[in-house]
Amino acid sequence: LRRHLAEFEAVAVLVTHDPLDAMVLADRLVIVEHGRVVQEGAPADIARRPRTDYIAQLVGLNLYRGQAEGHRVRLEAGPAVATTEELSGPAFVAFPPSAVTLYRDRPAGSSARNLWRCEVAGLETHGDQIRADLTGELALAADLTTVAAAELDLHPGAEVWATVKATQTHAYPA
Repeated sequence: LRRHLAEFEAVAVLVTHDPLDAMVLADRLVIVEHGRVVQEGAPADIARRPRTDYIAQLVGLNLYRGQAEGHRVRLEAGPAVATTEELSGPAFVAFPPSAVTLYRDRPAGSSARNLWRCEVAGLETHGDQIRADLTGELALAADLTTVAAAELDLHPGAEVWATVKATQTHAYPA
């Protein structure tokens, strides 16, 4: 299909429910949720700046909405997130699950500007990694190796501390 579309000398509209097909085949995406357009643009732009939880989940990001003031975004439901971008007004802040570091005890001396107390709600195996779904001060997903998960003795109900460096977040206007 990709080769055929590349050779096709007219506009083609491809409707798919497969996000991978959409990201690989399209020059431009129009995302429809519940019958309305929620975002449109180049695949790379949409992956970098998702505007809904659904899109963030498809591209593998933790996404939050809040009010930016300087290098912080105060979330609608929860704490503030430190960022490297300086913004003012309604904003989104996103970061990948791989940016999250977990600790069983509150870390001392960490350079991470973002620190939240969480509880493990669930664990899923993704290849050679574990995705931990966390609740608490901030609901988020964290990716870690199976070895790290075992060393931390992670299980549903386990209390952990999650950190994210400001340099690993991406904030942008809502």
